[in-house]
Amino acid sequence: MKYYLGVDVGGTKTDTYIANQDGEILGFGRSGPGNPQHVGYDGLRATLLSGLGQALGQAGISAAQICGAGLGIAGYDWPSALPRMRATVATLGLGGDFQIVNDTIPGLVAGATDGWGISIISGTGCNCRGWNKDHTREGRVTGYGEVMGEAGGAIEVVIRAMHTIGYAWGKRIAPTALSDAFIAYAGASDLEDLVEGYTEHRYPIGPAAAPLVIAAAQQGDPQAIEIMRWAGHQLGEMACSVTRQLEFEQLAFDVVMVGSMFLNNPLMTAAMRETIHALAPAARLLPLDAPPVMGSVLIGMEQGGLPITPGLRQTLVNNLRAAIHQTQSAKGK
Repeated sequence: MKYYLGVDVGGTKTDTYIANQDGEILGFGRSGPGNPQHVGYDGLRATLLSGLGQALGQAGISAAQICGAGLGIAGYDWPSALPRMRATVATLGLGGDFQIVNDTIPGLVAGATDGWGISIISGTGCNCRGWNKDHTREGRVTGYGEVMGEAGGAIEVVIRAMHTIGYAWGKRIAPTALSDAFIAYAGASDLEDLVEGYTEHRYPIGPAAAPLVIAAAQQGDPQAIEIMRWAGHQLGEMACSVTRQLEFEQLAFDVVMVGSMFLNNPLMTAAMRETIHALAPAARLLPLDAPPVMGSVLIGMEQGGLPITPGLRQTLVNNLRAAIHQTQSAKGK
């Protein structure tokens, strides 16, 4: 029997799974945040050890029996970080080789039909990366959002909404339904109180308010519609950047959509599709319908030399869904 490890290291939690060559899930571990930009490399190691220990205990095996591992790590943004990350992972004592990727890549491997293409993330923040067919070339944006002019996540949508509300307050534009929605959200007394309280940091309005913008757009508010279309075009431009880097323009490839901002948000998705298809008309936009950590497991299987067949992919996703559901049900008891 051969065993493979997949780890999804996030900024708030880390999931670790062990599977065998038949796609059976043998062990699971959940530990805390592991982004080394926030917790340092000692914190990353502690988080990895905790999750791995839980998963190994359930599987009844040792780390030396792991044949291959894939780790998607939040905070792995630049190649310069790889040596220290590899040194940290090497201390786990895994028996096989491992590959470290940015945490956008597992969603791509999990969601794309053949495990390659482009992954576009729109959740709290935004990011975009891609792999070619044989995983030898990667395309990317910085993943640093507004700092580097990349937009389309909840952070940027709410910032733009507050700009719009400020324009309406100053009569630079027509009134917007966003004003009343955000007044109620913040508990402000009126529009001026909202704007004053926001600028004076009495009303900390952050990415959790993004659904208000989506709802206002669905109800027909012109300014909210413009914001959601703007966000979609921004995400599409990031995907186009990666498309050019990987020379995908004439190919049929998958664009996997990952993140909460894509849920019930057809205006944003339609604008993103328009932007991408203007450059790459054969691109296929797909919502992620598998747990992202599945991509990490598949990368681990590749590192261990296991051929990934469509049947193995489907078996693995079915078993991962069942394992995640069982874990969530147990926590709810």
